[in-house]
Amino acid sequence: MPELPEVETVRKGLVQLVKGKTIENVEILWPRIIETPDILLFQVQLAGQTIEDISRRGKYLIFKLSANDLISHLRMEGKYEFFETDPIVDKHTHVIFHFTDGSQLQYRDVRKFGRMALVEKDQSPYYKGIMQLGPEPLPEQFTLEAFTKGLRKSHKAIKPLLLDQKLVTGLGNIYVDEALWQAKIHPEQPANTLTEEEIALLREAIIDVLKKAVEAGGTTIRTYLNALGEAGKFQLSLNAYGQTGKPCPRCGTPIVKLKVAQRGTHICPSCQKLRVRR
Repeated sequence: MPELPEVETVRKGLVQLVKGKTIENVEILWPRIIETPDILLFQVQLAGQTIEDISRRGKYLIFKLSANDLISHLRMEGKYEFFETDPIVDKHTHVIFHFTDGSQLQYRDVRKFGRMALVEKDQSPYYKGIMQLGPEPLPEQFTLEAFTKGLRKSHKAIKPLLLDQKLVTGLGNIYVDEALWQAKIHPEQPANTLTEEEIALLREAIIDVLKKAVEAGGTTIRTYLNALGEAGKFQLSLNAYGQTGKPCPRCGTPIVKLKVAQRGTHICPSCQKLRVRR
């Protein structure tokens, strides 16, 4: 699944590829991808609009158009493919943006879970899914005070709490495992039992892991490529996720894989001890 670093990398690639292009028309090959408005209105409203910029909030891409905001969530396996010439439409192509210069941008999604919503210009912050997001994982937005307050209110295990995007946005399975490993916290530790020191370390780990992953272009697991067709490189720096049986880079104990909240989870059993059960 594309997580914040992968989505940010896609955003940067799309800015290079399609910023300034004008949409001639849009083909919808799988209507359920479009959440709002209805298909015909979606197509009519997009025709003639120019892509002025592309931003991101959490894992949402936001195409800033001349008259609307187009919100796109890639979900599990959504991706964008750009064709300057000679486009190839395959069975996983569900939306095609035809530009006035003859190029096109295709939205592809093997599992068809991704969604798009066209809203009024500059109204994307009020889209339901975006309004529910916590702060971006940046030091000035993701404050220690607010993070501590949120953790103190919850008895949930720390991993699923971080995955729900409300305390901080952008974390998925890979980066939660990495941040918890870095902070030496067991993924099943109840959130309200973390010490002040652990909370501070975890906040720093979340900011650090996501920053490094963005700089590396994300993590390539299996077939994920960004909008430029490039693979991310953060998988070369993973300490816990996907490292089952390999020695912990910190203490040498073999990394083990568990199930936490139905998610495959990777930990060092020596560094990340469960102190208190729920």
